[in-house]
Amino acid sequence: MKRKHIWIKCLLLISLSAIGCGGEDSISSQETGNLNCLGTIEGAVATGNNDVLVWSDEFNEDGSPCTENWTYDIGNSGWGNNEVQYYTRDNAVVTNGVLKITAKKETYRGAPYTSARIKTQDRFSFTYGKVEVRAKLPYGLGTWPAIWMLGENISTVSWPACGEIDIMERAGTSSENLKITTSAIHNPSGYGNTPYVGENEPKEDLSTEFHVYGINWTQDKIEFMVDDVVHYTYQPTAKDGANWPFDKPQFVILNVAMGGTLGGSIDSNFTESAMEIDYVRVYQ
Repeated sequence: MKRKHIWIKCLLLISLSAIGCGGEDSISSQETGNLNCLGTIEGAVATGNNDVLVWSDEFNEDGSPCTENWTYDIGNSGWGNNEVQYYTRDNAVVTNGVLKITAKKETYRGAPYTSARIKTQDRFSFTYGKVEVRAKLPYGLGTWPAIWMLGENISTVSWPACGEIDIMERAGTSSENLKITTSAIHNPSGYGNTPYVGENEPKEDLSTEFHVYGINWTQDKIEFMVDDVVHYTYQPTAKDGANWPFDKPQFVILNVAMGGTLGGSIDSNFTESAMEIDYVRVYQ
């Protein structure tokens, strides 16, 4: 059964991209984090068959995420979805070969929770490719982890004209929903309460075991996969600017939200939980 999506999570990102966040949190991400990372694969020659690794972050260097690959969204203003977390740099840490994006119950600048949202915007974007993200999801009612993409042209054409590809989201609105991941498309032909949604089969171990969440994006279609099994395909027959803005570069976003449209009511006993990411890989 398809679930309705009623969020507009990109609107704040547009304004932040245009004017920055301000205050001490507006420090350039180039001033922090390690620079020793893989990123673009030297010598890789794309075949167009999405079978050559062209970009990767294996998170093998302890510390902050690599600033050559990632930058941050910072702050707390609902992010278009009534979310309650404050995004910081401190909540995204690489340790023992794994990136941990940790949502915590703590008061920070008036917000009751903290978390992190990192992105490859202005670092790496691409058109067409296979994306694989090996991840273990946080646990707890109210958590809303996401692995997704936005058009690099968002600052000029706005959302949803830029196009949004939600590789994986997991609603925290009920114990049953904690077992289910979804994928979705947002574009001018369907956004907010988008009709373009696919739901994966329930899995009991989303928060205890790693799974590989991915897409295979070509000129013809976008296939959404979990552990290499396709569970949803977006393939409009007649493509136009409204239903297929996906012929332009997109960048990757990783985050854990708290509450809001898909997070729902937060468990009063929640203290902290992390989305753990083993790698992000892009093939072309």
